[in-house]
Amino acid sequence: MNSLGNRRWGPSQTCSHWNAAWKYLSRSLAVASAAFLLAISSPAQFPQKKNVLVVTEIALSHALTSVIVQQLESGVQVTPDRHVEFYLESFDLASSPVRPTAAEVREWLRKKYGGQKIDVVVALGPNVIQFLGSQAQSLFPDTPIVICGANADQAGNPKLDSQFTGTWVDYEPRRTLNVALQLFPDTRHVVIVGGSSPYDKVAVALTRARLASFDSRIDITYFTDLEVGKLIEQLRQLPKQTVVLYVAFFQDAAGNKFVNATKALPMVRKASSAPLFGMSDTYLGHGIVGGVVMDFEEQGRATARIVSALLDGKRAQDIPIVTYPSVPKFDWRELREWDIAEDKLPPQSVILFREPSLWERTRWMWLTALLTIFGLSILVVYLQYNRTQLKHAQERQSQLSGMLINAEEKERRRVASDLHDDFSQRLALLALGLENAAESLPASAVESNRQLHELVNSASELGADLHTLSHHLHSSTLEGLGLIPGVSAFCKEFQAQQGVQVEFIHNEIPQTIDRDICLCVFRIVQEGLRNVQKHSGADKAEVGIHAEEAKLKVFVSDEGHGFDIRKLRNRGGLGILSMEERVHLLGGQFKIRSAIGRGTRLEAWVPFEPPVWVTRG
Repeated sequence: MNSLGNRRWGPSQTCSHWNAAWKYLSRSLAVASAAFLLAISSPAQFPQKKNVLVVTEIALSHALTSVIVQQLESGVQVTPDRHVEFYLESFDLASSPVRPTAAEVREWLRKKYGGQKIDVVVALGPNVIQFLGSQAQSLFPDTPIVICGANADQAGNPKLDSQFTGTWVDYEPRRTLNVALQLFPDTRHVVIVGGSSPYDKVAVALTRARLASFDSRIDITYFTDLEVGKLIEQLRQLPKQTVVLYVAFFQDAAGNKFVNATKALPMVRKASSAPLFGMSDTYLGHGIVGGVVMDFEEQGRATARIVSALLDGKRAQDIPIVTYPSVPKFDWRELREWDIAEDKLPPQSVILFREPSLWERTRWMWLTALLTIFGLSILVVYLQYNRTQLKHAQERQSQLSGMLINAEEKERRRVASDLHDDFSQRLALLALGLENAAESLPASAVESNRQLHELVNSASELGADLHTLSHHLHSSTLEGLGLIPGVSAFCKEFQAQQGVQVEFIHNEIPQTIDRDICLCVFRIVQEGLRNVQKHSGADKAEVGIHAEEAKLKVFVSDEGHGFDIRKLRNRGGLGILSMEERVHLLGGQFKIRSAIGRGTRLEAWVPFEPPVWVTRG
């Protein structure tokens, strides 16, 4: 009996026509895990095997069967104590050249499944439902049968007893045609396309009955019982203001077989010069704009729930048969092809195959970019805040340095004033007193006179040294006469005391230079010459002060031993650090040039006016 085929699938065997391999793998793993856990808790028990037989009218290559079987396989629950195995039998009425008789089908099923326990039978398609409606008790006594994949009128409104449960779908060509006319209000012609198979003829007859009282102003023509070439030719010559209602096309008038949704419908769509509408959700994606369609995908999910409930022990008579209403569904690509605005669609319409917009395709990239920019902005704000805080800290440090330097200068000035005005005067008076005492002694007291003269000389030398120290601490010449005379006097004094020849060069210096600037330059010269005397070993030095573009340039150079500039920070002296701090505090620049055996040169550039944060003393 070649018209009957058998498919069996489950964890141990796959069905490549409609199930992806990964689903079987995940299902197998779930079942194996459940069995393993059950074996741990009760080694003597095994998962109970449940058998579900699915009897279909058409093979898995057809969209209707494929959709419902997929929903069944994925939706029927597998529990730790239950393993479900599915069996598939197809009447294959659409492609078989010879239709089997009811007796042949009954005998075939009895031979295959008569000795096997079937827990649930799923009847998919109107002819299968009709057949099992009369043969269920003889083939599967007391076995619940779940109907699906058909409209009650298509199945001939069979009388089903309490052994049956499941769902019908509503078939509504009238509502679909109303939607088509709403989307194309200028329509004057409607063409109904249907095939010549028994299934096609039943569907066409049902469509004709449902449209019998339709608006008489619309011309309705039926392209049925045609050979496929003739059908294509007529579809290419459709008049304007026409819409096409596709019913079903499993066979043409010449007996050629077709896969209805995936082969025949795309062929009709390609040939038609008018938009196509249909009444099955399995047609969406293959050429129809849409319609108020039978929702077989949802019916498949409902069937899976019913099968699960029956396997859990619920009785068929406790689950009433319900009819699922048709749903307005549309193909987004066809809407665009025929320039149909979505706001013209019926309320609560479902739009399938919508291509994501540019924003939808790239939104994660944009969101990532925006988050990155936001994060970087936060980082920039944070770094700017830290930079501001660092700048404020540097300004506070500069202010503190200025205050310390000014305090040092004040202390120098106070000590120099005390030495000059107090101790130097007192030593001078002491020396004068000693001198007068020496003159009043008799001439014979030679030794006493000599000692007194020595004391006078020592007191005079001490006074001179105190005067020099006072000048080093604070130059009264600098305050009294200005920068150039003050530096010149210091250079001469240094040369006389240290034996180092100092050449002082300068140009015309403005008299209005700030006091702090003059003091800074003086201290650089003072400290620079001290370093020449202490470290260079040179007997000559050069000091220069020049006014250049609102800045004072000062340098101190020698041709002595020199040193490695890279080791400067490890020398531990405070003199150079003090000079650098003074110059930077005043907004200037400081540089040292030196090399071993090639002498040393200190250079500094300071503005005529100090920054506002410098604290004056």
